[in-house]
Amino acid sequence: MQMPLDDLRKLSDDTLLLMFAGGDEYAAGALNARLTPVVLAHAYRLLGDRAEAEDIAQEAMLKLWRVAPEWRMGEAKVTTWLYRVVANACTDRLRKRRTIDIDSVAEPEDGAPSAADRIQDRSRAEALQEALGQLPDRQRQAVVLRHIEGLSNPEIAQIMDLKVEAVESLTARGKRALKAVLEGRKDELGYDDD
Repeated sequence: MQMPLDDLRKLSDDTLLLMFAGGDEYAAGALNARLTPVVLAHAYRLLGDRAEAEDIAQEAMLKLWRVAPEWRMGEAKVTTWLYRVVANACTDRLRKRRTIDIDSVAEPEDGAPSAADRIQDRSRAEALQEALGQLPDRQRQAVVLRHIEGLSNPEIAQIMDLKVEAVESLTARGKRALKAVLEGRKDELGYDDD
């Protein structure tokens, strides 16, 4: 007998993954609906490219489905495991990207609406993404996980395979570097000194 969708939404990620491993396609759908947007947003923040982020998100979810039969409940959180898979894939993608001539890459199309009330928000998001792109990979990953994804330092330490103190150092240095990069753009981005 199929469990109602509302009941599936209440179950933990671990439980849904184990149900999928047991053949429950509805559990997979509920877990996919819950985690894919999170994975996609994280990949986009690390890469700054929507198409590449979609590829990474799809790869990460496929890996999750493949490990489902061996998943051991309680060893790691599903989201922590996914963040790590995404971060590693993004790091690999960024390394490959550095070997490509930037002039040979076509400009991405801007599919965002051009409504006046969104222009400033978009400018701010782009400025942040540009600034994040200037950080070293590990700093960027730590800052994104801590200040954008809202994860705790112990969770980040587990994802990045570091000590908590190293995460604190990376996020502090990354935050200072972002401030230095964005400081001169306050007026342009509509921020007051208040």
